[in-house]
Amino acid sequence: EWCRNIAPSNALRHWFDHEPSRWAHFCEQYRAELDENAEVLATIVERTRSRRVTLVYAARDKEHNHAVGLRDVIEARRTES
Repeated sequence: EWCRNIAPSNALRHWFDHEPSRWAHFCEQYRAELDENAEVLATIVERTRSRRVTLVYAARDKEHNHAVGLRDVIEARRTES
């Protein structure tokens, strides 16, 4: 399932441009965008409680991509509730 509403905005992705020095700010801005889509994010978090969820990305950098940021947010939300 592709959740378009959970992906970072085009503007944020273009600004980040896979530049590791921008990673922390990218994550901060991406979290803000995820907060705007709280219902979709909550659905994904809930799915992780009963089954495996695979996050797919197309970046070459395994440490600085939106799937890593999303994983961190999902893990944080799972521990909050």
